[in-house]
Amino acid sequence: MAATWLQVRVELEGGRDIECVPRPGRIFMVAPRHSFADLAEAVDVAFARWDRSHLHVFELSDGRRIGFAEIDPEEHGWLDHHALKVAREVSPGERFSYTFDLGDDWRHGCEVLREKTDPHLLFEPGELPALPVAIWGWGWIPDQYGRERFEE
Repeated sequence: MAATWLQVRVELEGGRDIECVPRPGRIFMVAPRHSFADLAEAVDVAFARWDRSHLHVFELSDGRRIGFAEIDPEEHGWLDHHALKVAREVSPGERFSYTFDLGDDWRHGCEVLREKTDPHLLFEPGELPALPVAIWGWGWIPDQYGRERFEE
């Protein structure tokens, strides 16, 4: 089968008054059917977000903002993250951003890698994942609420 899935590199820049140096990151395989809502969910899981009840927004290089279109559309003007497919809206080589939790502003730089990938190198036919999949990762991920250790 042809290499048809995008590879998207996502690096955590910072949030909550934290600047990530070096930046932790993940590379995701993204299918043509995956929406921006799917990518947001996959990024949040891969970056250890356990409280995913917060708003998020993508900003594309052309200035379009994609998120929860139903939340005050006149104020935000966001496009619907469920309706828009990643592979239709961005191309190899393109950069965009993702922000999780609009209060703490966990900022991510995203880049669509030039080389596409074949999901059948990792998955059996009929077992393709429902969401984008992190296939490579690096770095220390800070706790989303800034805690340094677990407290009971």
